[in-house]
Amino acid sequence: METILITGFGAYANTPTNPAEKLALALDGEEIAGAKIVSRIVSGSYFHCIEETVAAMEELKPSSVLMLGEYGGRSMITLERLAQNLNDCARYGVTDTSGVTLQGELTVPDGPVGYYATVPLRAMTQAMRDAGVPTDISDSAATFCCNHLMYGVLHHIAKHNLPVRAGWVHLPHLPEVAAMIQNLGAPSMSVDTLVKGMRAGIEALQANHQDQNINIISKMLI
Repeated sequence: METILITGFGAYANTPTNPAEKLALALDGEEIAGAKIVSRIVSGSYFHCIEETVAAMEELKPSSVLMLGEYGGRSMITLERLAQNLNDCARYGVTDTSGVTLQGELTVPDGPVGYYATVPLRAMTQAMRDAGVPTDISDSAATFCCNHLMYGVLHHIAKHNLPVRAGWVHLPHLPEVAAMIQNLGAPSMSVDTLVKGMRAGIEALQANHQDQNINIISKMLI
């Protein structure tokens, strides 16, 4: 049986409860479309998160890696198309969980400017929409730890020529986080809905080793 590694982050910055952690743990141990899901919660700390995820990959030998993170303000689950070789959390006024602020620094000094996700984005997005879960493709993973980890994992796969597909999934706030005074008016999504969407996405991942040539109409606001 194939293994799919799912990573999530815990609390960080102004988010006391991270949907990535909740979703990863909810899926841990499930068998979906012939694959066993193994979830790991990694540090929300620059470079440590890459090291921890790579260690999990070396241990589990997954066929795919799906990384999860929160993107407050987004109204849908969003699948990231591109990871860029740039870190800049100073612009957000936050630090990583180790208290580190990076501005204009590269994840891999001699690495390429970016990597494309290698999971079937269009097929996964359509499957999640068909399951009744609002989903879209995003072309900006921002410049914080989410983009950093996505880039680091894709770079590791490319450098070692591994037969592993990898992608990033951004999630809206959980309702209890959107209910906080500082977040009032922000969209949210329940864990049950996130789980429903991700199950459909993983089924599409397993069924499509090449992406479908379909047009995914985008309604992304940010």
